Amino acid sequence: MSSGPALPRRLGTVDAVVIGLGSMIGAGIFASFAPAAAAAGAGLLIGLAIAALVALCNATASAQLAAQYPTSGGTYVYGRERLGDWAGFLAGWSFVIGKTASCAAMALTFAAYAVPGDGERFVAVAAVAALTAVNYFGVTRTATLARVIVAFVLVVLAMVVVGGRAAGTPQGHDLTTGLFAEGWYGILQSAGLLFFAFAGYARIATMGEEVKHPRRTIPLAIIAALGIVLVVYTLVATTVLRSIGPGELATSTAPLADVVGAAGWSWAAPVVRAGAAAASLGALLALIAGVGRTSLAMARNRDLPLWLAGVHPRYRVPHHAELTLAVVVSALVLTIDLRGAIGFSSFGVLLYYLVANASAYTQAGRDRRYPRTLQVLGAGGCLVLVATLPPTSILTGLGVLALGVAYRLAARMGR
Repeated sequence: MSSGPALPRRLGTVDAVVIGLGSMIGAGIFASFAPAAAAAGAGLLIGLAIAALVALCNATASAQLAAQYPTSGGTYVYGRERLGDWAGFLAGWSFVIGKTASCAAMALTFAAYAVPGDGERFVAVAAVAALTAVNYFGVTRTATLARVIVAFVLVVLAMVVVGGRAAGTPQGHDLTTGLFAEGWYGILQSAGLLFFAFAGYARIATMGEEVKHPRRTIPLAIIAALGIVLVVYTLVATTVLRSIGPGELATSTAPLADVVGAAGWSWAAPVVRAGAAAASLGALLALIAGVGRTSLAMARNRDLPLWLAGVHPRYRVPHHAELTLAVVVSALVLTIDLRGAIGFSSFGVLLYYLVANASAYTQAGRDRRYPRTLQVLGAGGCLVLVATLPPTSILTGLGVLALGVAYRLAARMGR
């Protein structure tokens, strides 16, 4: 593998867990629940369980691989090492494109909660610029800011759960009925949309070059972050469904604010909006770091322009990749639709983890930490969820993947 200046190892276990939490808590709570309810109604609870199962399988694959290959790049590196260059390229391309869409979705979500109304898209661009600057000046600041955001968001979510449950369950909002009203297709589509919320659990695996004691820290951080988020998502999902019901949830632009309003806590709505904005910022912050480092790894191997492999001589971050990402995301937030961004992001990320499961399946000996059954379940789950995403997301994803393949073929022929 081509090499470049090494990134310093600054992150400990707590930092890694917090970055994972910041990657996940935001999208699922504040962006994915409404479209998931539109797809499956109360059945989104089953979709949440399915998404969690697929995420767990994927997390074990990522943890097992990251322990053997503690370097930046995640499944891009794992695919190259275990399955060959093309598998690695498809994983890296899926990650970069899908997570670029995720960056746009989180920036738009932040703006919608922070300043609803006119000017949202320009506020989203400003958020992208500000958080790119945080990453640009060093990953330590990324970890520190992530700690603050996650702590605030968890307090806000606790307030929503307490308020919603204190208000009781209105008549007609019994979660034991209507779970299968939209059928299995709707449930599986909700699982694919909700998977968007879980995708941050392995973000730290893309930052393996910056983690202290990576063989121990990375697996522990991935599993710990996923476990915490599973508990939070389940509590919030049941609270929202019991409080306002699946019908209102499906059409709401701010369902958690609606929950505290239904509980008679109208004073809490601004606090909830602030929490939503902070959660979106936390996710965006971690996404920028992860995409930048995967782009760095791909550029080092000439799968992306070599210019993107530049590491800042003072701050030791992949500044060319992150600045390029900021420009692309800024263009997207001025034109993209939020729900379309979520669907396309899920398409790319599910394919990314399909390669991760296939790569982990080939590991043996001292590098095998989990049974192969988990990788089979994970790969199968990824394929099923991709197939049940909205058709426009599938077609768009296939088109962008084809463009990536064409680029790589042309680059190889031109050498």
